[in-house]
Amino acid sequence: MVNGKSTARPGSNGKSVRRELVVAQIYEQAARLFAERGYAGTTPQDIADAVGVSRQSLYYYVSSKEEILANLVAEMTEKGVETLRALVETDAPAPEVLYRIAHHTIVDRAANRTRFRLLDRSEAALSEELSQRFREGRRTVLTLVTEVIERGRAEGHFRTANPKTSALAVLGMCNWVAWWFEPGPDHPVEAIAAQLSEHAVTMLRAPAGADAPNADAQSVIDAMQVGLDTLRQLLPDRVD
Repeated sequence: MVNGKSTARPGSNGKSVRRELVVAQIYEQAARLFAERGYAGTTPQDIADAVGVSRQSLYYYVSSKEEILANLVAEMTEKGVETLRALVETDAPAPEVLYRIAHHTIVDRAANRTRFRLLDRSEAALSEELSQRFREGRRTVLTLVTEVIERGRAEGHFRTANPKTSALAVLGMCNWVAWWFEPGPDHPVEAIAAQLSEHAVTMLRAPAGADAPNADAQSVIDAMQVGLDTLRQLLPDRVD
């Protein structure tokens, strides 16, 4: 099994197909329960009940609750680093690369919001080895985004006094999507991703003749205000 998926060849026979479907359900339901209740507050029986199998059957597909968490964390961490590295290692201009990073991250957080939430709620339950891998993954992602912003600043595309802080701001905006986005006809993820990705680039873009250090703080404030106005428009109307 790799990253929560059976290594059996899909379609090789009916058993392997069913096994992959059940394993996928186990990981999906476990991620939901970990996100809602926390890792410590979720039992193997809870996972089995959510999937609709007995606890004994659950252990036919996975060895333990710990294995599920480990594979979920590894999948989210390693896949994210691999994808971002591929986006960064191109000859495209820095603003385009940053846009692609933000767009990919937003779409991913919207599609995998349950799994991303579980990371936030279950970090304390990780083993030392898994926790270290998780922290290294986050550091690598931050480093990659910081490098893109530094390149953009060197090329004259971006203005920022602190590329690392700007990278944290961009990633924070993208990650936040996992907490507020709900799919629906009035919430098309592609349109949201495009708009927020443009904000990520806009808040760092250097206008001609601007004094970078003095303009930096105000540009970020202005871009954040635009982002907040956008999010308010996306939220459902309040009922008094």
